[in-house]
Amino acid sequence: MVYQVFEKLGGKFYHSPKIFEAKVAAIKAYIFDWDGVFNDGSKTDAGSSYSEVDSMGTNMLRFAYWLKNRNLAPTAIMTGENNKPAFYLAKREKFQAVYYKFASKEAAFAHFLEKNDLQAHEVCFCFDDILDLSIAEKCGLRMLIKREASPLFLQYVEKNNLVDYISANTGGKFAVREIAELLLGIQGIYDFTIQKRQYFDTDYQTYLAQRNSKNVDFFTLKDAMIIKTDIEN
Repeated sequence: MVYQVFEKLGGKFYHSPKIFEAKVAAIKAYIFDWDGVFNDGSKTDAGSSYSEVDSMGTNMLRFAYWLKNRNLAPTAIMTGENNKPAFYLAKREKFQAVYYKFASKEAAFAHFLEKNDLQAHEVCFCFDDILDLSIAEKCGLRMLIKREASPLFLQYVEKNNLVDYISANTGGKFAVREIAELLLGIQGIYDFTIQKRQYFDTDYQTYLAQRNSKNVDFFTLKDAMIIKTDIEN
């Protein structure tokens, strides 16, 4: 059983399978925090990195959604910083949007919902820290990236019902891939999705062409207003 596989790995669920599966089934969009999610939060002047292992996870997650719905799930990165690697990954993988340099992410979240005609319960959010909680309390599926150094934070999100699953792996140790595989497994479409990618079949080619035909929008705050910007690199 999928639940047992991930619990044995060290992941923790906060709902019964029936409730968790209902939450997953309602999802129409994905939002990822960056620092502490795709990496351990360490930075250089160029920003913070990501792994191709996690990138593949996001692609399979989006492909699986496309296979079930024949349309692309809105997917965004939301970060409080100016992270060039995040910009690069979003452009290469054709995420719909990047919201950057938002000290409070509530405005970005509201903008994302309105732009895509979504309700909060239709969004899956992968996050790791305090700045993310104002979104986590609204989203339908909250996937928290584990960090051993924050035991009181883990207690806080548990006590305040701000989490649906805590990953076994930490940021920088392929937690995004773990969550992607979990969501595919819960829906019973893991093997089907992987096989289609494995053989680069016509469904995957159609999905990829649709995905790659899209442009990425970059948004930030200026004078308390959300503006669209150009990212060259």
